[in-house]
Amino acid sequence: MTAAALDRLFARTRSDDRAAFIGYLPAGYPTLPQSADWFDALVDGGADAVEVGLPFSDPVLDGATISTAQRASLAAGFKTRDVFALVERVAARGAVPIVMSYVNPLLAYGPDAFARDLAAAGGSGVIVPDLIVDEAEPWLAATTEHDLATIFLVAPSSTDERMAATTAACRGFVYAASVMGTTGARDTVSEAAPDLVTRCRKHTDLPIGVGLGVRTGAQAHQIATFADGVIVGSALVAAGHDGVAALSGLAADLRTGVDR
Repeated sequence: MTAAALDRLFARTRSDDRAAFIGYLPAGYPTLPQSADWFDALVDGGADAVEVGLPFSDPVLDGATISTAQRASLAAGFKTRDVFALVERVAARGAVPIVMSYVNPLLAYGPDAFARDLAAAGGSGVIVPDLIVDEAEPWLAATTEHDLATIFLVAPSSTDERMAATTAACRGFVYAASVMGTTGARDTVSEAAPDLVTRCRKHTDLPIGVGLGVRTGAQAHQIATFADGVIVGSALVAAGHDGVAALSGLAADLRTGVDR
């Protein structure tokens, strides 16, 4: 699988007149075997694409739910190379796998080596939330060499100049962080999200995925009316604590929301 898998996914969802449902789970949590079951449940529940979260000791973008899970995964012995087996599993299950990683683990593994091994495992792209385009040349070279999508973030605070530069460096889709702050499920959709997407569309024809805060099918439906992708993470992790059936059930509810 290559970056083209994301292009095909968004072409299909646009043809179906719906948004893509993109789910996130931290790799290796609660344990490596349980993690595999959680990813299976997410895909079986209807996720079109899956962000496989590479654990990091200082996940500055993430709130308590995800940061606690990442640290628990590391404490249990998760290694960077373990992420590729989960990517293979997601791809074999029928969803498009994307890795979400902070930049330090990529640098420690080696940008070219990571991109090479991810492409070999069937990955389609990588989201790096703490990497800005000005400092991304080695990473962009590696992903270009191995035909992976590079997905950067824009936020309500992004100036038009920064948004133009960031979206120009993206491939696959643009990640629009709908709120300022860390990840975590919220009761309402950010009022800034529709304006952020509108601003972003002035600079790019790429699909735009909106994340941070979604936890219900109703919220997913609301975002799907103006975005190309709905990204959900913390709520899925919380559901997983109640078992794989609960996780799969929430995924199905979210998928129903984007399908409406």
